[in-house]
Amino acid sequence: RAMIGGMVGNNSCGSNSVVYRSTREHLLEVKALLSDGSEAVFNAVDLDTFHQKCEGDTLEASIYRTVRSLLGNYDNQEEIRKEFPKKTVERRNTGYAVDLLLEMAPFTAGGPDFNFCSLIAGSEGTLAFITEIKLNVDPVPPKETGLLCVHFNSIDEALRANLVAVKYKISASELIDHYILECTKNNIEQQKNRFFVQGDPGAILVIEFARNNREDIIAEAQQCEAEMRSEGLGYHFPLLFGNDSKKIWTLRKAGLGLLSNLPGDEKAVPVIEDTAVDVQDLPAYIRDFNEILNKHGLYSVHYAHAGSGELHLRPIINLKTEQGNQLFRTIAEEIATLVKKYQGSLSGEHGDGRLRGEFIRQMVGEKNYQLLKEIKKAWDPGTIFNPNKIIDTPPMNTMLRYTPGQQTPAFKTVFRFHNQDILQHAEQCNGSGDCRKTQISGGTMCPSYMATRNEKETTRARANILREFLTNSDKLNRFDHKEIYEVMDLCLSCKGCKSECPSNVDVAKLKAEFLQHYYDANGVPLRAKLIAGFNSSSAAGSIWPGLYNFVMTNSVVSKWVKKSTGFA
Repeated sequence: RAMIGGMVGNNSCGSNSVVYRSTREHLLEVKALLSDGSEAVFNAVDLDTFHQKCEGDTLEASIYRTVRSLLGNYDNQEEIRKEFPKKTVERRNTGYAVDLLLEMAPFTAGGPDFNFCSLIAGSEGTLAFITEIKLNVDPVPPKETGLLCVHFNSIDEALRANLVAVKYKISASELIDHYILECTKNNIEQQKNRFFVQGDPGAILVIEFARNNREDIIAEAQQCEAEMRSEGLGYHFPLLFGNDSKKIWTLRKAGLGLLSNLPGDEKAVPVIEDTAVDVQDLPAYIRDFNEILNKHGLYSVHYAHAGSGELHLRPIINLKTEQGNQLFRTIAEEIATLVKKYQGSLSGEHGDGRLRGEFIRQMVGEKNYQLLKEIKKAWDPGTIFNPNKIIDTPPMNTMLRYTPGQQTPAFKTVFRFHNQDILQHAEQCNGSGDCRKTQISGGTMCPSYMATRNEKETTRARANILREFLTNSDKLNRFDHKEIYEVMDLCLSCKGCKSECPSNVDVAKLKAEFLQHYYDANGVPLRAKLIAGFNSSSAAGSIWPGLYNFVMTNSVVSKWVKKSTGFA
C-alpha cells in the first residue's frame, strides 16, 4: 500500500523516521511534466547551473526565475524564518517547503546545492505531474531488533518517558493508547497480539532498538529501563524479540483500522490527526491539547510517532449532526492556534489537502501565504494540477461525506449488528486497504481481489457501495440496486474479513443481509435456487446418470444449459 509517488506527494514518513527522516531526505531527482506539457528534470544543481536554469523563455526557466526573485528578497527571507515551523520539528509539511529551499545556495552561503525536489516532496501533486523518481539507497538496517514495550498509567507519563527513550540511539518510539488497546479486545486477529499486555495500561510506548547483536540491545534497553524507573516512569518493561516483535508491530499498525470499531455514529475523526511539534515540546503540547478537548466535552485517541514529535490525535465526534459538524471546525481552529504557539507543523506526514489547507494562512502568516500563491502560479498558472489543495482551499467542513442532519431510515434486518444497524456496520470501513492482500503478502482477505486484482472485488469496495446506497438512495428499498449486487457477486463469504479486517467489517454477513432484501424485491434467480438445492439436483441426476452426464459434458447442450441457468 506504500506507493512511491504518493509518498513523494505527501512527503510521507514511517515509524522509523527518527533514523531515516521523511521521503524528502531520500529524493535525489524527479522527472516531471509541467503544466504546459513540457518535460523537466529536477535535481541538485550547483550555483552556476542554477543561474543558467533561470535563462530562457521556457516554463522551467520562468519557475527558476520566480523562485530566485521571491526567495532572494531579504524581507521574504525574514518572514519565512519567523513564521515557518522551527527547525527542530522533524516532520513538517505545512504549505510548500520554501523554508527548506532557503537553506540552499544561492540563498544561504555555503548551503547545499539547490534542488527543487525538496519543494516537490509534500506538494501533493499541485505543481507538476511526476513521471520518474530517483531515490537514494540506505545501508541495510542492523540484523537484530528488540522492542521495549513500556506500560504506563497515563499518556502524559508515557510522553515524559519518551524524552528518556530518545536519548538512546533508538530506531522507533511508538505510542499505543488505552482506546486502541480496548479495540483490540474485540478483533479476532489482534486478540492474540495482546499477549504482552499486563493490567489495564493508559498507554504503551513501543521502543525499538536496532543493533548487530542481541546482547547490545539487552544492555541498552536495561539502561533505558533503569533511567525511567529512577524517574518513576512505567510499571512493566517487557523486552521482546523475533516473532513476538512482529506481533507488536502488527497490533500497532492496525491502530487506524481498529478505531473504526467504535460502535454508533461517533467516530475517531481525522481533523487534527497529523500535527507535529518538537519532540521535547510533545508532553506540554498534548497536555494543552487535551485541555482544549476537555473544554468541549470531547476525548481523543492518541497513537503513533512519539519519537519524532507526532501523535495521531483523533477526537471522537459525530459528524452526522449539526453540532458535530461545528465541533469539527471549532477543534480544527483551536488546535491550529495551539500548533502555531509551539511553532509546529499542522501536517507532519499526511499533507494539507482540503482538510488543513485553509489554515495554512494562519500557520505561516499572510505574507508567506501570498508568497506560496506566487509559487503555485509560477508552476501552474492555469491551476490544472490538483486544484484547491494547499492553496485556495475551501472551508474544511464542506464537501463532507454526510450532510449534517441528514436522516436515514431505520433498517429492519434479519441479522443483528452488535449495538448498531447495518449502515453503521458498513461505515466501520475506513478505507485503509488491508483487504488488498496478495499471495505474496499472505493472509486470506480478500480471495476475489487476489484473483482479479480489481478494486471492485475488495472488502472495502463492498462495504462502501453498500454504505453509499443505504445513505443516498431515493428508493423505498435501498437495497434494491443492481450495482450492489454486481459488487457483492464474487464475494465467497469466506469470513476472512471478519478476522483480518482491523475494522471488523464482516462482508459475508453484509452480503447475506443484502441478498435477502434484494431477492425480496427481485425474486431468487434460478442459479441461486440450483446452488441451494444442489443435493436434490444431484440425487435426481443419479437416477438417470447417462442423461445427466450427457447434458453436463456435451459442449453444445452444456453451454446452453449453463447460460440459461446463469452459470456462464
